[in-house]
Amino acid sequence: MNHFYNARLRGREGLYTLRWADGCISAIEPQSTTLRPEVAGSDGLDAAGRLVIPPLVEPHIHLDAALTAGEPRWNLSGTLFEGIERWAERKALVTSEDTKSRAHRTIRMLAAHGIQHVRTHVDVTEPGLATLKAMLEVRDEARALVDLQIVAFPQEGIESFANGRALMEQAVEMGADVVGGIPHFENTRDQGVSSLHFLMDLAERHERLVDVHCDETDDPQSRFLEVLAELTRVKGMGAHVTASHTTAMGSYDNAYCFKLFRLLKQAGLSFISCPTESIHLQGRFDSYPKRRGLTRVPELDRAGLNVCFAQDSIVDPWYPLGNGNLLRILDAGLHICHMLGYEDLQRALDFVTDHGARALALGERYGLEVGRPANLVLLSAASDDEVLRTQGHALVSIRHGRPIMRRTESEVSWAPETS
Repeated sequence: MNHFYNARLRGREGLYTLRWADGCISAIEPQSTTLRPEVAGSDGLDAAGRLVIPPLVEPHIHLDAALTAGEPRWNLSGTLFEGIERWAERKALVTSEDTKSRAHRTIRMLAAHGIQHVRTHVDVTEPGLATLKAMLEVRDEARALVDLQIVAFPQEGIESFANGRALMEQAVEMGADVVGGIPHFENTRDQGVSSLHFLMDLAERHERLVDVHCDETDDPQSRFLEVLAELTRVKGMGAHVTASHTTAMGSYDNAYCFKLFRLLKQAGLSFISCPTESIHLQGRFDSYPKRRGLTRVPELDRAGLNVCFAQDSIVDPWYPLGNGNLLRILDAGLHICHMLGYEDLQRALDFVTDHGARALALGERYGLEVGRPANLVLLSAASDDEVLRTQGHALVSIRHGRPIMRRTESEVSWAPETS
């Protein structure tokens, strides 16, 4: 196979043929009519009027914790903080083989749904950093399926965990691609602010990206985002900085948010929302009415800020479900965020493709342009809204010009008496 024909492309009218050679896109040709197989050639695949897109992007997941729910105990309260406690228990049982086996199984789940770019947070609050070492090996071993960015993530804090700063320094020196943080989990606000200054300086010195678990709480007084945004603005690092979760923003009052958004636009950082996880974890201390527990996704989007959706967890102490299907997350996120208007539906896939690629700073390694990597996904529907309406899925995934996944569409058979 070296081309798709009768393909639809997002934002373009008509049908197209996409060709690739030597692992790169070699041509994107508009078609004047639907091509028949005998005309298109035997080395192509008929897209039959369905969408061909660049791969889906999973910008926030925890592969090191995946597939551990209930081991050794379940998170019975459903809160973020009990999840961290349960993970601390499971972390004590982790081996390199265990970590790698679960990570590879989960990566195959992601790749089966058309995902080829993944950013995973890896817990580095662990003397010796054996888990990080294992995940760095997975990064190389999984290259045939995904490009993997690894975040040095201090799950139990930087300032409030023993030798937290040294572990972060070591993680970056070992090869972590991204510097993480969790300021709202530090013991005090001062420690949270200090951790942000430290991690931003660390990233700047080593020329790393930044992705901070920021204000993942319903507490309206958790306001580390303003600190992260100001540091980003001052350092001019907006294209390299992401704030994940920011769920406290859903509890901020509008007067404060009006001021905050001015700073966010000046800083130009990206945002990641994990809608299924956040609506599960947040609002746990409410009676009724219960808060949705998500950040202000539509408001961030309307303000011109880059915001994308992610899965966060697959069967771990924070979220007991998940199967790797990012389109499921997109569906849930648009529902939860009241984003089912006409214009939202026409560009829905932005939140799991282009926006994620921007957050991961993929640049010219991503997108349907001649000369870029031939990383392509054929979807089961002809438009963004049809993908959502039909709960569509990836049918074919091409990576560097090679098919790595094909899915057979299901068929419905009717009993004769219903004809």
